[in-house]
Amino acid sequence: MDRRPGRIIPQEMHRISDKPDKNQRRSGDDPFLVVLTGNPNCGKTTLFNALTGLRARVGNYAGVTVERKEGAMQGALHGAPVSILDLPGTYSLSPQSLDERIARDVLLQRLAEVGEPDLVVLVVDASNLQRNLYYATQVIELGYPVFVALNMMDVARENGHELDVEGLSAALRAPVFALVASDGEGVAELKAAIQRCASEGVARKGQSLDLEGGNPGRQTQQFLELPESFGKEVNLIAGQLVRLFPERRRFASAEAVLLLSDDAGHSVAQEFYPAPVIAAVGEAHRRLEEAGIDWRSAAIESRYARAAAIQAAVTTDSGEMRETFSDKLDRILTDRFWGIAIFVGIMALMFESIFAFAKLPMDAIKDGVDSLAAVVGRGLGPGDLNSLLANGVIKGVGSVLVFLPQICLLFLFISLLEDTGYMARAAFLMDRLMSRVGLHGKSFIPMLSSFACAIPGVMATRTIESPKDRLVTILVAPLMSCSARLPVYTVLIAACIPDIRVLGVVGLPGLVMLGMYLLGIAGAFAMAWLFKKTLLRGEIPPLILELPPYKRPVISVVLRHMWDRSKLFLRRAGTVILGINVILWFLATYPRHDELKANFDAERARAAAASETTPAAIPADRAAEMTERLNAIASQEAGEHLRQSYVGVLGQFIEPIIQPLGFDWRIGVGIVASFAAREIFVSTMSVVYNVGNRAGDDTPATSSLAEVMQHEVRSNGTRLYTPLTGVTLMVFYVFAMQCVSTVAVVRRETGGWKWPLFQWAYMTSLAWTLAFVVYQGGLAVGWR
Repeated sequence: MDRRPGRIIPQEMHRISDKPDKNQRRSGDDPFLVVLTGNPNCGKTTLFNALTGLRARVGNYAGVTVERKEGAMQGALHGAPVSILDLPGTYSLSPQSLDERIARDVLLQRLAEVGEPDLVVLVVDASNLQRNLYYATQVIELGYPVFVALNMMDVARENGHELDVEGLSAALRAPVFALVASDGEGVAELKAAIQRCASEGVARKGQSLDLEGGNPGRQTQQFLELPESFGKEVNLIAGQLVRLFPERRRFASAEAVLLLSDDAGHSVAQEFYPAPVIAAVGEAHRRLEEAGIDWRSAAIESRYARAAAIQAAVTTDSGEMRETFSDKLDRILTDRFWGIAIFVGIMALMFESIFAFAKLPMDAIKDGVDSLAAVVGRGLGPGDLNSLLANGVIKGVGSVLVFLPQICLLFLFISLLEDTGYMARAAFLMDRLMSRVGLHGKSFIPMLSSFACAIPGVMATRTIESPKDRLVTILVAPLMSCSARLPVYTVLIAACIPDIRVLGVVGLPGLVMLGMYLLGIAGAFAMAWLFKKTLLRGEIPPLILELPPYKRPVISVVLRHMWDRSKLFLRRAGTVILGINVILWFLATYPRHDELKANFDAERARAAAASETTPAAIPADRAAEMTERLNAIASQEAGEHLRQSYVGVLGQFIEPIIQPLGFDWRIGVGIVASFAAREIFVSTMSVVYNVGNRAGDDTPATSSLAEVMQHEVRSNGTRLYTPLTGVTLMVFYVFAMQCVSTVAVVRRETGGWKWPLFQWAYMTSLAWTLAFVVYQGGLAVGWR
């Protein structure tokens, strides 16, 4: 077998000009573009936040759901503007997931919306140098000006490793900056070097490498020692690529190595390469196999060998293996028993805190909404416009906004778990249980993300390599109780569940809330097991998971993440919920029934006449009795008017379907409206029950939706919102697919309507069936 070291001819040997293509370059007025890239868990996001000061624009790359995060570099008083683009974390330029494909396509200039980077900052984990150098050498071979940000130097020192930064710089032929990004150590020096490059226009001028000056020039460098036959094939493919794609000539050789080493099949290559290139790669594979060369592993083995050699040359070990702080914590937090117990305890603490700490700000928001509605009501006077603004808009949207403190607390806890490194431990703990029900260990992170919102949870499944495992995760992710369910749970618990302490320690409302979340998890596991046994059979690949070191959370970053996620909730409250409330107000207000109004006006007149003719020793008592009678007539009139309105007709139409669940037609209206978004159930009930205007006049009252619901009765006079009804309705919302946005995202992720429609159908059927079992079972055992 031919194993003599071969040499890959650099691009300059093709004698083609290295002038940038005008279609790929941005205009001179555009900011200096710095691309931030590296392995997952290398501290890249922390460095991005440090460089941009948490001021980032977040969107999606065109045509895909991968998040694009870009921000202006902060801290430079003078000089050219610098834009930092944070690429998704990846282990290799041979992608296994959609996230990794985006990182590859940006670096290979396949995305017109990005163009050509002016500088690449490679973030390398100093405590895992060899693994990080595999990807780092791939990127350096592309020929971009490169800075190496050697991050987590504190962790490397804690692990007993001393790194020769100058030696690493010489080995990689790129400036290396030693950093502890979480503490800001070395960040200022990196910023200054980036700003100097932007001001001098190093990348645009194609200057040569100047390590002493800290300037990374364009370079063609290969880190591979390949068999001679393999090197010849690389040069043939590279020459063909240069002729077909002259604008990408600089990294044609590196691209050829990727093409020849890719075992993913020609279907991937067909997306970007014409038939002659694919045919040439196939011929090259045939010739290499005839020569006894394993084209799948030759480049990989060579690159790992070079990475190991570089690490050995620049790393000095202290000679003693010290147990790190992360190791000590992991002995407890990843234990089979204590790890699970601590995880459940953390979840219980989170939900108990959501009730305990959110009460005061929730009351403040509620009082503010009531005051605003009262001001608007007094200013406009009686009429439809008053009713629309005070009750349909302010009260309707306000009934959802009041839960913002709980949403913020939920996101705060999730951000803390992510920023400390605990999230990966949770995935490790759950892998054993998840593998038993057919879920891949990597499914845990998307499912845990779905606690905040199912949309990012579904999008996070892109990291799962197996299409079947990814689809199973997409199908069950919405079963995790997202933040949109939180307002529904909260108002139903407040209306139906008594506020008592269990064992004198934990409040029953908090336990019920935890129970709903655990029920969603159990439902997701059960459905995943069913899907893996029937529709989506397949072997479960082993979980290969990196446990990053524990980190002290950066409070500013955690708060920023909490606010960014909470803004989505606010935006939906100001758009979708507002629009639906206006429509609901119209449907609940019209048509007008003059005959109905005349009948109740006559009843009010009879009540007034009876009061005048009734002898009473105390006029105050007679006045109070009169007020109570008029209020009762007003409530009857409002209820009858709602029953005969458009929304009442709709509710009564679907009532036979939901009556076996213990729901009446008014709850049915809330269920139908919340198909757009789950939290709309709360604002719908506020409009349906005319919360804030219960006294029969146009002055908003201060009674909350939960208080109003506690006094609602069925047609037979029994209480409507009993503990059994509340639990049944919560169970329905645990399993129902009440989110149009999630349906749309699932369609985009799966490429059609087949799976989102199937998901909606199975979740709705499951919700009805389990709610029926809970309600009828509760009645059977005497629970009311």
